[in-house]
Amino acid sequence: MKSILIAGGTGFIGYHLSKKCIKMGWKVTSISSKKPKKKRKIKKVIYVTCSLVNKKNIYKKIRKNYDYVVNLSGHVDHKNKTKTLNSHYKLVKNLVEFFISRNKPIKKFIQMGSSAEYGGLTKPQKETAKCVAKSFYGKAKLASTRYLIKQHKLKKFPVTIFRLYQAYGPNQDINRLIPIVINACKRNQDFNCSDGDQFRDFVYIDDIVNAIIKSIKIKNQEGQIFNLGSGKALQVKKIISTISNFFKGGKPLYGKIKLRKDESKIIYANINKIKNNLKWKPQVKFKNGLKRTMNFYKENNEI
Repeated sequence: MKSILIAGGTGFIGYHLSKKCIKMGWKVTSISSKKPKKKRKIKKVIYVTCSLVNKKNIYKKIRKNYDYVVNLSGHVDHKNKTKTLNSHYKLVKNLVEFFISRNKPIKKFIQMGSSAEYGGLTKPQKETAKCVAKSFYGKAKLASTRYLIKQHKLKKFPVTIFRLYQAYGPNQDINRLIPIVINACKRNQDFNCSDGDQFRDFVYIDDIVNAIIKSIKIKNQEGQIFNLGSGKALQVKKIISTISNFFKGGKPLYGKIKLRKDESKIIYANINKIKNNLKWKPQVKFKNGLKRTMNFYKENNEI
């Protein structure tokens, strides 16, 4: 039986990844600073609760050997510089130092990075582009990427890094664009939003999980960085309109939220590398993924 440790396993991606691994017959341990929400608790998953920012916690709480480690953890609110740096960089460093120090090495360490590492300089963004991260979050993620690549070169640490774009799907918290809009439209509420003229790259949760599993199974891809997106730029205003029409409600107040100074108008991925190296490409078209997501919230009354 394969064993996997998912840091941040109680979150949106962690929940779906845990379900997939359990289905494959793997032994799954989640370690997170929070207990799982009732709707995301999975029977066969072992849940460990602690903050990984404190290195002592890692040595106390992680006692078993694991085949694979996936890091999905990180503070959601990126406005606080210290919390963002600690949860997206210091935490990574703590985990890596711990697993390097163990007698039995892990086979793979998967790091979930971010498209924010690019700083919005190129479109479509390519892994070989020079990164000039602007936000606290982007800088912390980029620092982690550079540290991990260095550890791979110096100590052959078996890391693979994904630069994730806009994740979406069922059971996501109301802190991202699509669930925020669904929530407002379902309740027929007015809601503040940007002008909606920006373009973003959205990737469905099942495709994200499949990319992670592929990176674990495929050999000789350690030390690599892959964009994890759809490779397509979609206009935010059209997405909002589609959701509003589906629920027959909600009034978007365009222009009430201003784009950040460090935020680019068009952000989307070049996904040639992940297609070639991992034989991965998105299987779920956006219109189908969005429909699944809206139906989930409609039928389950989750929002």
